[in-house]
Amino acid sequence: MRLIEPFALFIAVGFILTAGCVATTNKNTLNSSFITKDSSFNATPNITSQLNGSLVVSTKGFSYPTNLSVFLDNKTVGMVNPTTPISLMVSEGNHTIRVCADFVCEQENVTIRFGKYVAVDFSERLHRDVVIMQPTARVVECYKNGNALAVDIEFINPSRKDLQMSVVVNCGYSYIDARSGIKKGDFTSGTLMQNVKAGQRVTGLLYLNLVDGNSLSYSYPVIEELKIK
Repeated sequence: MRLIEPFALFIAVGFILTAGCVATTNKNTLNSSFITKDSSFNATPNITSQLNGSLVVSTKGFSYPTNLSVFLDNKTVGMVNPTTPISLMVSEGNHTIRVCADFVCEQENVTIRFGKYVAVDFSERLHRDVVIMQPTARVVECYKNGNALAVDIEFINPSRKDLQMSVVVNCGYSYIDARSGIKKGDFTSGTLMQNVKAGQRVTGLLYLNLVDGNSLSYSYPVIEELKIK
């Protein structure tokens, strides 16, 4: 009987240890499963920003009244000329803006941010690089002459035939009325026509009438329209 008691005790201890191992294994399995689910729940989704910023493209200092094509990331988005800039709403990020005159394109890289205003003017680069390939006209100089604004206009005809060219020129100005002493604003306009031989340039003089007043100030005259016959 004494020999049997230790053996029974050994068997009982074995069962207890085995039960403990099983319990530990099940606990680790549950914890591993919970961590996996929790990680999946906290994963950050990949969201693309849909915010836009403002981009204005201009050629306001380019004296040739020509419509130029505007490209944003190699896609046509409109036309621009010295009197009419183009305003765009562009998605956030880095973009490439181009303005093209015939086969000459000027390019600039811009970074757009939400709520930020970005303006790009291509006038200086166009003056430097663009070779005139189409009949056009430009304001060369302007100065006050009595009660008028004298405007020198150059007509350019690079074609192989003689042309009749005419322009409509506008100019805004302000002055102080001599009687009332009140500052006023006004607008003046005029038309000039020239016959220009093939491959030639001709400069004509246009007078824009002004209201007589004191402290006269005026903006630079702009060619609003060019007609060719």
